[in-house]
Amino acid sequence: MITKPTDPDPTHGTGIVVAVDGTSGSGKSSTCRGVASRLGLRYLDTGAMYRAMTWWMLEHGVDVHDAEAVAARCAEPVIDSGTDPSGPTIHVDGYDVGVAIRTEQVTGSVSPVSTVPAVRTRLVELQRAEIATAAEGRGIVVEGRDIGSVVAPDAPVKLYLTADPAARAARRAAEEGGSDVAAVEKSLRGRDEIDSGRAVSPLTMVEGAVHLDTTAYTLEEVVDLVVGLVEAVETPA
Repeated sequence: MITKPTDPDPTHGTGIVVAVDGTSGSGKSSTCRGVASRLGLRYLDTGAMYRAMTWWMLEHGVDVHDAEAVAARCAEPVIDSGTDPSGPTIHVDGYDVGVAIRTEQVTGSVSPVSTVPAVRTRLVELQRAEIATAAEGRGIVVEGRDIGSVVAPDAPVKLYLTADPAARAARRAAEEGGSDVAAVEKSLRGRDEIDSGRAVSPLTMVEGAVHLDTTAYTLEEVVDLVVGLVEAVETPA
């Protein structure tokens, strides 16, 4: 099901900014990369930045459940995001951590780190800098959980992706090489609760966003829908 906003704002700078928020496993990453590739835009995975911060904390022996300790050191890591949709990268202090940030240890630790206000403030600054750079060119597709609400509230295209929890779990389990679907669904529901309930930058669908339930669609169909929305904003009737 797709629900369109009643009055999308067609104004934007020289480059288009597409803000995509939504729940874990709803297809954000695949959709965003597909849309960016199709339209010749840059792509930014903000979730990878929070994972990179978490990886650094673990590597440096910081207790990720100690918010004060995390806040005290979150300005130290140098995090660089590559924005090529055909091969996005993430480096911390010059090291490629694209694989390291996807480990179970990081996955299990990213939620407490991402709820620390100082972490979110630091990474939002980095994200806005990437968006500003990309907007000087063709533009960028940015995915996360607070893009339309906090990072780029003036983005002319805002989307909120969801999917049935069972479908999300099946997709994520397949991506992880056959993980237990029931366990994955439980984990996703837990992440939803944390993301939606945190005090700073909670996951929410902002006014004016397009709500897209991806359950009944193939990836290609979702990409087609989003590309159509972007093109409609870039070339208003």
